Amino acid sequence: MLTCYAPDLLPGQPTYTLAEDESKHAVRVLRLAPGDTVTLVDGRGTIYSAAITEANPKRCALHIASHQLIAPRPTYTHVAVAPTKNLDRMEWLVEKAVEVGIERLTFLRCTRSERRELKLERLEKIAISALKQSGQAYLPQLDGLIDFEKLLASLDPTTTFIAHLEAGERTALAQVVATAPRCCVLIGPEGDFTPAEIALALGRGVRPVTLGASRLRTETAALAAVFTAQVVREL
Repeated sequence: MLTCYAPDLLPGQPTYTLAEDESKHAVRVLRLAPGDTVTLVDGRGTIYSAAITEANPKRCALHIASHQLIAPRPTYTHVAVAPTKNLDRMEWLVEKAVEVGIERLTFLRCTRSERRELKLERLEKIAISALKQSGQAYLPQLDGLIDFEKLLASLDPTTTFIAHLEAGERTALAQVVATAPRCCVLIGPEGDFTPAEIALALGRGVRPVTLGASRLRTETAALAAVFTAQVVREL
């Protein structure tokens, strides 16, 4: 069944008109007709069942038959990552992180960052597509580039962890998230966080963690953090 994104739909609303791109896909690509049913998701936790009443490729009209509010997960996963120079790798990360399940994804500007500017429009579209494909009810929060020190100052150090490659004692992320219903994991650029950035985080009470013995690419490390947090908490 077709799933469409309806961010402005409200529970109790009797009718809804799809955006032009969604209308075109439903009518011209999938050849849906009056009476056919579609699923709508608002990205805020509510999923709707609707039937087409007017199959117009520019403004497909729907009758809302029912809706269901999905309870949010009792856990909260936030990953902050320095984006790579190759934007394709960040697009891949957004898609997979939404599919696995993440509440917030922030992009960091670090000393060794390869990318200093980032536009969210394309990434937001990928997140919406992944939301519809995976059957998730909540669209994650995507944050544009923010300086590492500024973000660090806004985080609770008791639930924040930094994955770095410098020598020193580190705890496995799987071990710490098992007892942390909320967490934020900081992932640096390909060249890693600088010693000064690591010292700043540790000085504020952020705990160092490891994602395993392998040296991971930035986007792989970020996805590994999301996956670890979700899987360990479901065991």
